[in-house]
Amino acid sequence: MQTEAMTAEQADKALKSKHRVMWALGDYAAVAADVIPALGPVLAGAIGAGPGVRVLDVAAGSGNAAIPAALAGADVVATDLTPELLRIGERLAAARGATLTWETADAEALPFEAAAFDAVMSCVGVMFAPHHQAGAGELVRVCRPGGTIGLVNWTPEGFIGQMFATMKPYAPPPPPGAQPPPLWGSEAHVRDLFGDAVTDVVAQRRMLRVEAFPSAEAFLEFFKRTYGPTIAVYAANAGDPAAVAALDAALLDLARAHDLGGGAMEWQYLLYVARRA
Repeated sequence: MQTEAMTAEQADKALKSKHRVMWALGDYAAVAADVIPALGPVLAGAIGAGPGVRVLDVAAGSGNAAIPAALAGADVVATDLTPELLRIGERLAAARGATLTWETADAEALPFEAAAFDAVMSCVGVMFAPHHQAGAGELVRVCRPGGTIGLVNWTPEGFIGQMFATMKPYAPPPPPGAQPPPLWGSEAHVRDLFGDAVTDVVAQRRMLRVEAFPSAEAFLEFFKRTYGPTIAVYAANAGDPAAVAALDAALLDLARAHDLGGGAMEWQYLLYVARRA
């Protein structure tokens, strides 16, 4: 039994190490700053970030939501599994005059006392932790009773959810127990995860207008260069030119299908805000 427990622990450490490396690939900070910058302020506002509010940002990346929350006057701790992203966030925060704390942490095992924060948030971050119930449980645990939990997650039906579905046949199979990230964008799934640990749930599907890419080709080139999951899938197929060409074609088709004209797209996300019971 002890051997089995150690094996499971070692497997989890190996998986988290793989995730840490994946998100350090490319330039996720460019995605946050150039493609989805509006999401962070939306979430910071939704949780009521402001003076006197102690906020934890889980899987904060380079601070897309943490920095706006700090600029609003909140006392913010930003955590992420990937220290390289936190170091970028520190520089970005300094350039914008924001003061906050940065700490490397696993979203499924947060190094904080229970009920330590007034608000806990994650902007397209915790959704990538592999074990959804463990991640949700930690969000609840570190939030004080009556405090706020706020999430922005890509939906399965939206552009990013469909991008992951498009890449799935080309990606290595996930380890046992790991769940697809876009499930966090399903209101029913998130309600099941939190159950009666939260009250006063408000869940809204919204659209983010993205105008960063003048063409489908520009989108593909950018994501192949900057976005860790996309880079990892292409690396897994590097020895198979036919697979790479097929994936290129599938992603280009997806981008063209979402083109509203002039390169503009709308990416669907779920804004979820609830009160800790």
